Amino acid sequence: MAEHTSSSITIEAAPADVMDVIADFARYPDWTGEVKEAEVLATDGQGRAEQVRLVMDAGAIKDDQTLAYTWHGPNEVSWTLVKSQMLRSLDGSYSLEPAGGDRTRVTYSLTVDVKIPMLGMIKRKAEKVVIDRALAGLKKRVESR
Repeated sequence: MAEHTSSSITIEAAPADVMDVIADFARYPDWTGEVKEAEVLATDGQGRAEQVRLVMDAGAIKDDQTLAYTWHGPNEVSWTLVKSQMLRSLDGSYSLEPAGGDRTRVTYSLTVDVKIPMLGMIKRKAEKVVIDRALAGLKKRVESR
């Protein structure tokens, strides 16, 4: 059964600058610990990624997955699983909210269902670690630009 996890962080940058980093899939291996390769397979009419292949290595879970991305205006992107070796489903999103000045509140939500049996408590902890690492990496990447 899929479990939902989310977390937020405030980044010292405007929402557009944060979204620029989120949308730059080619650079994911530079700032995310788990993504080893990223390849945009299809783009929409505005040049934004619609399908992305990611090679992941999150310790116990190694996977080659394809995700479909949907852009909801300038401040939100969501994704859903197209194919994977290890996952049954994966739905996620980044939602950006102006937080005054050049600050942005970023919320990362993730719902994952794995093909292999895993205790719910262990799966939720793994999801939380992935989310927290991604948000910390995103913050560091955006604020160092």
